[in-house]
Amino acid sequence: MSKAKVIMVQGTMSNAGKSLLVAGLCRVFSQDGYKVAPFKAQNMALNSFITNEGLEMGRAQVVQAEACGIEPSVRMNPILLKPVSDMGSQVIVNGEVLGNMKAAEYYAYKTQLIPQVMAAYDSLAAENDIIVIEGAGSPAEINLRENDIVNMGMAKMAKAPVLLVGDIDRGGVFAQLLGTISLLEQDEQAMIKATVINKFRGDPQILEPGLQILREKTGKPVAGVLPYLNVDIEDEDSLSSRLGNNRPGAANVSFIDIAVIRLPHLSNFTDFMALEATTGLGVRYVSRLTELGRPDMVILPGTKNTMQDLKWLRQEGLEAAIKKLAAGGAIVFGICGGYQMLGRQITDSEGVEGGGTMEGMGLLPIATEFAAEKHRTRMKGRLEKVQGALAALSGAEAEGYEIHMGRSFYLAGASGNGASGNGASASGNGASASASASVSVSAQGQPLLMLENGQPDGCQQANVYGSYLHGFFDSESCRQGLLTALCSHKDIPLPQAAAFNMAQYKKQQYDLLAEGVRRNMDMALIYRILEEGIKG
Repeated sequence: MSKAKVIMVQGTMSNAGKSLLVAGLCRVFSQDGYKVAPFKAQNMALNSFITNEGLEMGRAQVVQAEACGIEPSVRMNPILLKPVSDMGSQVIVNGEVLGNMKAAEYYAYKTQLIPQVMAAYDSLAAENDIIVIEGAGSPAEINLRENDIVNMGMAKMAKAPVLLVGDIDRGGVFAQLLGTISLLEQDEQAMIKATVINKFRGDPQILEPGLQILREKTGKPVAGVLPYLNVDIEDEDSLSSRLGNNRPGAANVSFIDIAVIRLPHLSNFTDFMALEATTGLGVRYVSRLTELGRPDMVILPGTKNTMQDLKWLRQEGLEAAIKKLAAGGAIVFGICGGYQMLGRQITDSEGVEGGGTMEGMGLLPIATEFAAEKHRTRMKGRLEKVQGALAALSGAEAEGYEIHMGRSFYLAGASGNGASGNGASASGNGASASASASVSVSAQGQPLLMLENGQPDGCQQANVYGSYLHGFFDSESCRQGLLTALCSHKDIPLPQAAAFNMAQYKKQQYDLLAEGVRRNMDMALIYRILEEGIKG
């Protein structure tokens, strides 16, 4: 059985640019005619994705798979850690939830997962010509070296030559690279075949004296100096620079001002990448009351901890401000956890998020009950009759995925708080166990979508809307309907811009990334490293 050649990208720290470089190399190899796949043994991220099989994986490897031109597979990311607190994470293995573990518990346990990691890697290696492996954080975390399965531990298991990437934008890149190498064992140092400097601004010739010293002190070539590349590609997680942006909004009357609330446990912020790329929309991320202002639309995004983040909204004064904006006519839209927050009550009888019951924001007539089993599925739907401010969305086709731990139920004629789920399901997952799906939905709120499986999803009431469907705004018809509705709501002309296909847009960005990698990396050296591999 043939086995793929392999190369690995490790970094001197988190956010050094490993994920982007892996995606770029994947695209280059694919353009050069090779069958290539990405791999990351263990990923820690709140951004996840549901495959066609209904399995969950890290979104960074989805991006890299797209760069390869192939369908994402959980084999590309056999272990996903989704933080649920400062001390622990939900552990997902081969796309299925294993359970929640505290950091020390997982550290002691993770070597038991090596067979699953290697089975996933070997399966990919048998089907492809090249595997590009991504590390995590830094290989020089000496307190974590003993049980490492994602950096040098993975490099050894896969016999992968390593490119070490440093981030010059944060300063001290030569110390980063030299220090990282010096903290490794001799056999690990030998596995590093070249260094890469990332995020450089300016003339690379200025770096040459430093590069020469780096070559001399490490005995390793510099494979490239990558500038900040002007590409629009999904970022991996909350370190993303896009979450700090403040694009033209309410101060510019020609722009629609959309404020996405940057929740502490924000997940799947990639839901808004398509909005950011849409002419006429100004998308900004808000984490303080003083930043909120008077946007035309507020979006409550997904979260890994709905109840804790709702408490944070209250403590920061953001809940009261959002409710005031909604009362004044601003459009409010919730996705997944954000949708759950907009309801009247959240119940956690099974202790999924610590237990208890809490009052929701009361902007939609739904109640949510958490369950231990995670719902994961890809789904299509149609917005049949949208009422209120977003009526222009009527008839739009939506496609995405659901990933959540609870069900939401319409409250038939309920008023006030403390209502239980006495209506049809509002989650697209069937009827409540305590009520028939034939129970009529209150006139106060109606489903937002009808899914292809015949179930309703989401809820709408006046200018407040919610849905469990991640990727809702990726649909061209949804974006165009949203833009039309928002321009009408703000009484400004619809911008004259050609609609764009999100999938095609992504392909163009991957090609731009590959062009940047070819232009700034020594690809002859990279291919030589691939060919020589690790002996023994």
